[in-house]
Amino acid sequence: MGILDGKVIIVTGSAKGMGAAEAQHAAENGAEVIVTDILDELGNQTATEIGAHYLTLDVTSKENWDEVVSSVFDEHGRIDGLVNNAGVYTSQDIFSGSADTFQRIVEVNQFGTYLGMSTVAPIMSRQESGSIVNISSVAGMRAQANIAYMASKWAVRGMTKGVAKTLASSGVRCNSVHPGAVDTDILFGLEAETITELVSTIPMGRSGEPTEVAEVVTFLLSDAASYITGAEIVVDGGMTT
Repeated sequence: MGILDGKVIIVTGSAKGMGAAEAQHAAENGAEVIVTDILDELGNQTATEIGAHYLTLDVTSKENWDEVVSSVFDEHGRIDGLVNNAGVYTSQDIFSGSADTFQRIVEVNQFGTYLGMSTVAPIMSRQESGSIVNISSVAGMRAQANIAYMASKWAVRGMTKGVAKTLASSGVRCNSVHPGAVDTDILFGLEAETITELVSTIPMGRSGEPTEVAEVVTFLLSDAASYITGAEIVVDGGMTT
């Protein structure tokens, strides 16, 4: 028996990295998982490996969101969980970043999350049940120089609270997860010196594993978190303490 037995869960940006770990952990706990991404080859591979189904999803496209959600609902008759994991990153600081980069980061990280929530909300409200988990970041908890990424993740944090309050009476929960330095492409893409310096600021003395974030996401998707909504769950080894 898994804590997500019988639940239908959509995970965005789940072809690889943290999203793939979240999709796998949900599947291992009994969920019917729909892996979504724009990386079709990797997405199909991940879905096959974990016994899930894959659908192409560009989170910035309302039409694509409508297609995916309609397809999942038509197939299963319900949607119990959505993990808004898809995101892009830039290290450009406040003064060196371009306007185009800023707009792209916000389009994917913020607008993509909004589209996901707004598309599944009517279905979940009619069901009078559902859990939305938005992947923010420690960048959504404090000031950072990479203003585009930081702004998008603060926005995810704020939208989560607004949606949680709005949908609470319908039995739909919405929470945000704030990972710190986790072993994904974002971390590995940094210079070795930067990684060493970053890890030195973490009280636990190490970076996190994608599965450590996935376990928190699975909990929030499950009925074990039935009285938790609008919460900010920080998974950062103590970085923000």
